[in-house]
Amino acid sequence: MTFEAYEAVVDDSGYEARGRERQALSLGIDRLERVQGGRFSFEDLVESLLYVRRLWTIFIEDLAHPENALPEKLRADIISIGLWVVKEADRLRDEKSNDVMQLIEINRLIRDAL
Repeated sequence: MTFEAYEAVVDDSGYEARGRERQALSLGIDRLERVQGGRFSFEDLVESLLYVRRLWTIFIEDLAHPENALPEKLRADIISIGLWVVKEADRLRDEKSNDVMQLIEINRLIRDAL
């Protein structure tokens, strides 16, 4: 395999990874939008929030890995956002907040930036 062919595979796999991240964020957004719509059981709320929490935990772990290729400042900024998302999901689950829209908006912003 030539170096150029290897680079193409790496570029494609990065593109595919971003696509999977966009899909995962879209699924979380869809779940949160259903919750925001008002017709949900407490179980639906908890499942939706746990999905978003788990997703961001995976993102945070990946960003914290030393081999992550993103610039350190960008990684730190996204980790900070992720920590906020996790805390806000916990606040919603514990009924200390009822503003799902903030979670939806931040997830949309990140998804659309990918």
